[in-house]
Amino acid sequence: MRVALYVKRFPLPGAPLTGGTSLAVDGLASGLSENGADVSVLCEGPRRTSVRTATGYSVECFPNHQGDPSFKVSPELAPYAARQLASRDAVCLVNGMFQPSAYAMSRLLNRAGIPYIAVPHDPYDRALFHRNASVKWPYWYLFERRLLAQARAIQVLDMKHIAGLRRLGVDTPVIETPNGIGPGEVPAEPQLQWRQQSAPARLVYLGRLDAYSRGLDLLLDAFARIAPLTKVRLTLQGPDWGDRARLERRAAAWAITEKVEFRVPDYERTAPELIGDHDVLCLPSRFEGFGLAALEAMLAGRVVLVSEHAGVARHVLASGCGIAVRPTMPGVEEGLLALLRRRDEWREMGMRGRRYALANLQWRDIAAAALKQYKRLLA
Repeated sequence: MRVALYVKRFPLPGAPLTGGTSLAVDGLASGLSENGADVSVLCEGPRRTSVRTATGYSVECFPNHQGDPSFKVSPELAPYAARQLASRDAVCLVNGMFQPSAYAMSRLLNRAGIPYIAVPHDPYDRALFHRNASVKWPYWYLFERRLLAQARAIQVLDMKHIAGLRRLGVDTPVIETPNGIGPGEVPAEPQLQWRQQSAPARLVYLGRLDAYSRGLDLLLDAFARIAPLTKVRLTLQGPDWGDRARLERRAAAWAITEKVEFRVPDYERTAPELIGDHDVLCLPSRFEGFGLAALEAMLAGRVVLVSEHAGVARHVLASGCGIAVRPTMPGVEEGLLALLRRRDEWREMGMRGRRYALANLQWRDIAAAALKQYKRLLA
């Protein structure tokens, strides 16, 4: 089977994979290739390049000098897709949500008669539309709804995300493909260490500093309420999406700056290594497709606090490695206090999460199941 994965920007082999979408595209592409599919990632950049990765898929980059966002795809991409995806057993996964490039790619594929699967990576929850509603709702009715309605299927990270689609009147078939782990991402068990219970508990958020979608304002407020009650510290690490200064002011207003540390991204170390320097991974997102950082925390043998809306929440609960909370300040506060009361169980909980992830969330197995669903869609 031939599978193409379109994403507007994608790092060439050798460059660091940053951001959840790039990591997910790479993982799925690698897993599909391992299962015998002919896989290519289609992206756009300053020049035409074609590179084969070590995991077996190719990266085909096409020149596009339009600024972002843009409804124009590379003029070289259309004839390439028409040639490479013309067979009956070919499909294209269009990655992106509320992105003009994804919509433009779906139009290109429709004109060429090539089936596509929409992969939004986030759920269409009510909370998604609360921010920038005056822009998102017109875009939804003009473009996004059409992209989803004309797809052969919509690929979600958890089947509970189907509720948002149906509420919005989208009845396109849905398939579930969670995020997973690759063979090179797992720290060796002898490397895992746990801190003494007498030391202050160290909480960490790892990801983009996006206060609203990731619930970082909720996390700071909840942390401020528990900080006087116990020995605890909080680290927020990741690229600034324009909210770091506001979050720092919020910490100062709560008088907790001595217990809260903001760090810039560290791409020299793996995410499990960074999380492993702490005790609890916190991801209280208002909306979240999966929550890759939580899966990386499971690999590091760490306890997890995650929003109940995240796709990874059911895996956290099934493994017993953490807790799923309502994305509200009281919900996060209650979750943190519940975990702190169980500190003597953290090592056992963390190892349960690690064993579960290794047994159930390997990209190889996830891609094998996805491939079967793609074939059924095209049959």
